[in-house]
Amino acid sequence: MTDKMLMQKAINLSIENVKQGGGPFGAVIAKDGQIIATGVNRVTKNNDPTAHAEISAIRKAASKLKTFDLSGCEIYTSCEPCPMCFGAIYWAHLDRMYYGNTKTDAKNIGFDDSFIYDELKLDNADRKIAINRLLPDEAIRAFEDWTNKTDKVEY
Repeated sequence: MTDKMLMQKAINLSIENVKQGGGPFGAVIAKDGQIIATGVNRVTKNNDPTAHAEISAIRKAASKLKTFDLSGCEIYTSCEPCPMCFGAIYWAHLDRMYYGNTKTDAKNIGFDDSFIYDELKLDNADRKIAINRLLPDEAIRAFEDWTNKTDKVEY
């Protein structure tokens, strides 16, 4: 399938998802022009704030390919990703991203993520959610154990 065909599939998923009571977002992950996985926004349907189209597609693709490293794959998403999905795309090591609607288009229909980008620029003390460091001496133990582990699978 061509890039345009794969993007059209993501767009069609978003349109169909609205008809089925979901959010207006769809995503496709492909490798060598073949669809590996698809996802749609299921936040309200699943009562899961992380059930975005991109996250769903990444989870399905990783499961299908039996790897957390999706190098060699591309994602086609009906809208420019939110910060969570954008981060997941990087963590998944996808090679390329294509999108249709912009984050401004999303903002104009009530899906405004700009406050998250703004929050990330602030010091912890200035953020809307109270953020407190607690038990750092105990928490560091897992990092020390990881550092010393000889059979770890790095990612």
